Parts: sequence; structure tokens; C-alpha cells
Amino acid sequence: MLKKKLINLIDQTDLSISDRQIDQLVSYVEMLNKWNKAYNLTAVRDPNEMLIKHIMDSLVVSPYLMGQSFIDVGTGPGLPGVPLAIINPDKQFDLVDSLGKRIRFLKQVQFELKLTNINPVQSRIEEYTDKKFDGVISRAFASLQDMLSWCKHLPNQQGAFYALKGSDIDAIPVGFTLKQHIKLTVPQLDAERSLVIIQ
Repeated sequence: MLKKKLINLIDQTDLSISDRQIDQLVSYVEMLNKWNKAYNLTAVRDPNEMLIKHIMDSLVVSPYLMGQSFIDVGTGPGLPGVPLAIINPDKQFDLVDSLGKRIRFLKQVQFELKLTNINPVQSRIEEYTDKKFDGVISRAFASLQDMLSWCKHLPNQQGAFYALKGSDIDAIPVGFTLKQHIKLTVPQLDAERSLVIIQ
């Protein structure tokens, strides 16, 4: 059932996703649903809703990602990092969250789905200074200003911030440039979504 629904949703976009990747996305939703009962990882309880509000909402960003190395800030249960990693096996994603239960879940996802391109890390984002990235991604994480001030040490010289937001965006602080503000279309999602790319 879930697979059929996901294929139907993907067909409403320009994304090309292989059969194996679709199976991995469905397995991820099934794991999220199972773990959610014990660990309360997401407020979305229905796996059919997860396909729209979590999976599709993450995947629509994929065509705009430039570069190879990304960090998903405040990833929670791996959103948008896990879906993006599944459909971009050539890109590397560090998934950072301060909560141990989320990172334990992500390590299990990494093991069960055999994802070699994710790196779950338990850390506060301000203290994560190990490396620089082509892209700093956040979804449902703080205001734009907080994101930029807490994460300004993360992009490399060409790196950009990718913030998934609703329709409104806050003022961009001094020292940062708005590169693009893209209206996103998420199949069957009632809310407005946009992607803000900042350098």
C-alpha cells in the first residue's frame, strides 16, 4: 500500500527515483512508524501522512542541492537528510542532532537500509566544528536568523544554506546574501512550502 502511494506521489513531480530507492524510502517510513510508538520521534502518526509530510517534503529539495557534502542540522529522526541520502547515493550527509534516541534510531536506519552515505552524529550544532560542507540544510529548525548565527561555521567557501520554510521568510541578517527563494510544490500537502538558499 505505502509503496503504491509513494509511487503515485513521485509521479506528480519531476523526480526520477529507482525501484530500490522507493523500497528504501518505504522501509524508512515503516521503521519511523515502528520506533515512533516507543520513542515519539515525530508528531505525525499515520505512515500515509509521513509519505507526504516527511518524505515528499524532503525530496522536493533534491534538484536544488549543489555539491557533494551536506550537513542536516537538527535532523530529528533524519529529515530531510535520510530521504535525500537515499535518492542521492553520490552525496554525503552528516545528520546532527543533540538527542541520543534520535541518533540511535538513525544508526539503526543506516544499518538496516545499508546507507553508506549518512553519518549520524550526536552533538549540539554550535559545537560541531569537525569539517566544512557544500550545503547546510535545515527543516523545521529554528528561525532563519538563529540558523545562520548558530551554523555560520559550517559552510565551506562555496557552501550555501538551504532552509526549508513555509511561505514567509524572516529578514536575512547582515553578512549573508539571499541567492534564491523557491516556491516548492509538495504533492497533496495543504501547507505552502519554500526553499531559501543563502550564502
